[in-house]
Amino acid sequence: MALAEMRMPFGKYQGRLLIDLPERYVVWFANNGFPEGRLGRMLQTVHAIKVNGLEYLFAPLRHGKTGR
Repeated sequence: MALAEMRMPFGKYQGRLLIDLPERYVVWFANNGFPEGRLGRMLQTVHAIKVNGLEYLFAPLRHGKTGR
């Protein structure tokens, strides 16, 4: 799954997997505007998962088990 493989391309957390970004960083984007395009859509998804306490959904992604 792309969400489990995409890395932050810039900034303080450059190179970190999007699913491993700190919640406060993702919330900053929610408050100040997500980037355009695919990265923005992915960050919006990560934001929704983190702020709703659904981070357990990332566990299978971290272990390479995407259900395929």
